[in-house]
Amino acid sequence: MKPTLYGLLGLALGLMAQPVLAQQQVRYELSFPNAAHHEAEINVSFSDIRTDTLKVLMPRTSPGRYAIHEFAKNVYNVRATNAQGQPLQLLRLNTSEWAVLGHDGKASISYTLFADHADGTYAGVDETHAHLNAPASLMYARGFEQAPAYVTFHTPEGSNWKVATQLRQEQGNTYFAPNFQYLMDSPTELSDFDFAEWTVSDGGKPKTIQVALHHQGTKEQFQEYVDHTKAIVAEQQAVFGTLPDFDFGRYTFIGCYMPQAVGDGMEHRNSTILTSSRPLAAAMGPLLNTVSHEFFHAWNVERIRPASLEPFNFQEANMSEALWLAEGFTSYYGDLTMTRSGIYDLKKYASDLAGDLNYVLLTPGRQYHSLVEMSQQAPFVDAARSVDPVNRHNTFISYYTYGSMLGLALDMTLRQQYNKTLDDFMQALWQKYGTPEKPYTMADLQQTLAEVTGDAAFAKRFFEQSVFGSELPDYAPLLAQAGLELRKAKPGEATLGLLYLDYKDGKATIANGTYVTSEAYKAGLERGDVLLALDGRKIRKEKDLQKTLKNRKPGERMALTYSRQGQPRQTTLVLEEVQTLEVIPFESTGKQLTPEIEAYRTAWLGSKAK
Repeated sequence: MKPTLYGLLGLALGLMAQPVLAQQQVRYELSFPNAAHHEAEINVSFSDIRTDTLKVLMPRTSPGRYAIHEFAKNVYNVRATNAQGQPLQLLRLNTSEWAVLGHDGKASISYTLFADHADGTYAGVDETHAHLNAPASLMYARGFEQAPAYVTFHTPEGSNWKVATQLRQEQGNTYFAPNFQYLMDSPTELSDFDFAEWTVSDGGKPKTIQVALHHQGTKEQFQEYVDHTKAIVAEQQAVFGTLPDFDFGRYTFIGCYMPQAVGDGMEHRNSTILTSSRPLAAAMGPLLNTVSHEFFHAWNVERIRPASLEPFNFQEANMSEALWLAEGFTSYYGDLTMTRSGIYDLKKYASDLAGDLNYVLLTPGRQYHSLVEMSQQAPFVDAARSVDPVNRHNTFISYYTYGSMLGLALDMTLRQQYNKTLDDFMQALWQKYGTPEKPYTMADLQQTLAEVTGDAAFAKRFFEQSVFGSELPDYAPLLAQAGLELRKAKPGEATLGLLYLDYKDGKATIANGTYVTSEAYKAGLERGDVLLALDGRKIRKEKDLQKTLKNRKPGERMALTYSRQGQPRQTTLVLEEVQTLEVIPFESTGKQLTPEIEAYRTAWLGSKAK
């Protein structure tokens, strides 16, 4: 999720011609003389400083992330000078802020950045590339939020590095951002990447789509990736009927699929950053699924944007009640696009759907938090770090998956009860809030659903029960209309429940916190306990457990001996039925696929879903 009201971008561009803003500028110079050891040297100059003391900061969070990350921990050798290169007094005020004293209206800050984590949030520098997310890389100053910024990249001699970024190119390797928020929202990859671009005619207006990919695959694999990306762009354009008006006429997919990269994807206003250590040859489908998710954000969250994220605060955690829509519905469409474009087949889509439904329906989090409250947990879970154990396996369900499955439920309900689709709802949000870039509230979403369905009572009930509450519908009849059967994968089979055992050194150790709804939890079992014997049979390996459970029935009670912190204990454990669900196309179950069902499925998943 991204920064402030970008409807102000055009205003900022226009104001830049006026003298007062033209005088106040920020200029960055980045070089990489010690790339082998993951260092970047950065200098930032501020002109027309209007306060006696210049306050310079490193961000503490990043667009699209909601937790605190403390990027200042990777900054050192911080120095301040005046326009003549003479030292200025520099005081560190707190973990992320410095004060520059004695300036004459101009000042420069130089520092070394350590960067060894190439993903969607942090920075990574080595001899093959410089992968720079702006908040993890660039200091900024209070009072310069509306000043234009110029960034010059000095690439290592002989490196063949090129620049991929949503920043506007000025000349050579100097790039421009109209203001602080846009600068912070603009990731950059410098490397010897593969590149492709094409033009899409959108309402008679040409829009350029680019792919810049730093990878070790073949030219043929890159072309396949580009071809699939074209299909994804076309399918998502069809959902809304138009592409966004990209600020500089282009959108750039910036990918780094290298062994040193960390898997991630992060949306930005006119670009996305995509990272993975997995190569195209081994992971084409999953990598493209991330492409699909992130590009949908160009509409949903970059322009259809919750008011609770306005403006984005780079010094505090950013909490929103709307991530079930911003991230969850985006996840739903990310998967849906993969099927509509023919990259995934029906069997793959159904299998992924089953995985999501298992997670949302079988884990106990919904009894603790509503979907809105799950969204508000983002500062604690979205790449947030802590050293103490948490109880989130019981209390939390990801707003990505939970929101995605609510999107599925709403899509099926709209199709079956109102002769509408979730596409219609997203189009309505685009027209009301995306195109004018007017941030929405929860009340706005409910009102829009009421307008799309013509049923205000339904919209009110849906939000009360499933958004501010935790109710979900029975998915089986909803999916049956599309010729998909939702059923238990192993009915009648006995199990210890959702208990994950680590078999090592002749011991069976419980590897996960037990679920509050499980019989294991009721029996007092917890993570770290070692199962010794079940019904008198020693449990040392998985086959021992399988033999013990063979021919047993759910509901049977079994004596269990286990150890906790080296002390033996005994309890009685009630066997559960395997609850795992599966989603199977009718044609694989022997059920009739009627013309009506085929037409419904095609309207939903597209003609390529075979």
